[in-house]
Amino acid sequence: MENINSLWASLIVEELVRNGIRYFCISPGSRSAPLTVAAARHPKVKTSIIYDERGAAFHALGYARAAGTSAAVIATSGTAVANYLPAVVEASMDNIPLLILSADRPPELQQTGANQTILQPGIFGQFVRWHFEFPAPDEKIPPAVALSTVDQAVYRALRKPSGPVHLNFMFREPLAPERQPLPSNYLSGIADWQTRETPFTSYEQMCRSPQKDQLKKLAALLNQTKRGLVTVGRLDSPEQERAVKKLAHELNWPLFPDVLSGLRLGNSLFSRIPYYDQMLASEAFQAHLAVETLLHFGGQLTSKRFLQFTEKYPPENMIVVKEHPFRHDPACRVSWRIEAPIAALARDLIPMIHSGAEPKWVQTLVRQSGQVVQVVDDFFKKQINISEPGIARIISQKIREHDGLFLAGSMPVRDMDSFGLPDAKKPAVAANRGTSGIDGTISTAIGFAAGLRKPATLLTGDLAFLHDLNALSTLRFISQPVLIVLINNQGGGIFSFLPIAEFKDVFEEYFAAPHPFTFEKVSEMFGIDYYSPKNPEAFSQIYDKARGSQKHALIEIRTAREANVQRHQDLQKLIVRKLETLL
Repeated sequence: MENINSLWASLIVEELVRNGIRYFCISPGSRSAPLTVAAARHPKVKTSIIYDERGAAFHALGYARAAGTSAAVIATSGTAVANYLPAVVEASMDNIPLLILSADRPPELQQTGANQTILQPGIFGQFVRWHFEFPAPDEKIPPAVALSTVDQAVYRALRKPSGPVHLNFMFREPLAPERQPLPSNYLSGIADWQTRETPFTSYEQMCRSPQKDQLKKLAALLNQTKRGLVTVGRLDSPEQERAVKKLAHELNWPLFPDVLSGLRLGNSLFSRIPYYDQMLASEAFQAHLAVETLLHFGGQLTSKRFLQFTEKYPPENMIVVKEHPFRHDPACRVSWRIEAPIAALARDLIPMIHSGAEPKWVQTLVRQSGQVVQVVDDFFKKQINISEPGIARIISQKIREHDGLFLAGSMPVRDMDSFGLPDAKKPAVAANRGTSGIDGTISTAIGFAAGLRKPATLLTGDLAFLHDLNALSTLRFISQPVLIVLINNQGGGIFSFLPIAEFKDVFEEYFAAPHPFTFEKVSEMFGIDYYSPKNPEAFSQIYDKARGSQKHALIEIRTAREANVQRHQDLQKLIVRKLETLL
């Protein structure tokens, strides 16, 4: 190699590749040149050049959500690194692997006022699973140090609980691959590594399986439960989805599936209750549920009403199964917390189940759900004007099987959770719900399409779109078409559903934050197709056309915030009225 910096950077990138990390998001910078050159020259690395470090990190996050493994991000020193923080927080909170490779000034320039130099070690605080401060490359440090450290970093990012890992690299000049002599025997200590294609240190994941005594105890409790309920948040794999679905079937318990569970859209299970969030708008329905045991798998539910229900009517037994140790219990109602592989636990439980569930209660709940499904179907069939819930519903009907569906925070994820067609297609659904922020939405969706290697639809609001507008520049780096459905109600629509909306003197300016923008010229600037349908039929046709074109496209739909609130309220009233006639 040309010099010690180039050599170390090449070793680091090669070791990442050997560990399966082959997708690199690179933001231009000088101090990071050794890493950038090494990634650019590696034949097995796929690079995306993303000007904005914040967007680059969210892009990598989206890739990891879809691919099930980490991507790497490379940034220069200073505030460039600080821009990674929002995505690092999201990755940490939602257990998504992310490898941060930041360049830094050497020790002699730290705290001297040197340009573009800040205190980078520990910059992400408690939000990383591990961080390591690489010494400046030096001929006196064996190359095995670099290889071994990279292996540890990848392991710490991918092992449960997965999350972000930060490697900070101090580089002295020369940063470019200028030629400088190196000792001829410098690589002798890793001669064996050079002859193979495997990592320097191979890590085996810890073997984890549910304990037999634990399973027996859990099965006994489930079998004696007469009124049990299964709830499912975000799951990480089709294997988990199949196992949880089969367990719910064997238990003959009602299933409340979140939109991120993989069991909300395209799920034909008899006992699933797709519109449970809307049904919980009925106080009478909540009071009649009388759940004895609640068994929850995976991430948190999107539904706020469900959380309120468990606070008001806590089950006698509330069992939560997750693959990490973190507490997700905002109502402080969990009575039994199990850390175990979800698929294995569900599979191992099935042979032990001889459910004592009360069939009449289950049948009644399923019948009520069927009536609500009919109410929702009838409501949308009568809608002439385009609406935000209607948009979510049409997408759930039109999207192709296994395509990506990325949902922005605030209203899009809630509308799809509440109104998506339960028996339509089964896409791969994702959203940034670790902290439920709106930042990085477009970047994450584009990364999600890249990691999935399939076309994807992004459903987003206008504020989230504005927040990440420059991410549209990264569309040119991916071959998978991304179809952006933009709901433009010229402000923050979700705030209209909150108590602050009653305070008219401050609401519109400070919370709804209205703007006058439309986005046709934006699509022209970034070279993507643009459509602006005015009614449900036109949107349905345009969605099919745009999806069939195999090109990136933006579909902008204008809606009114006040009308959107009213439409939600009208449908909820119909559902509540129907349930009250059935109870």
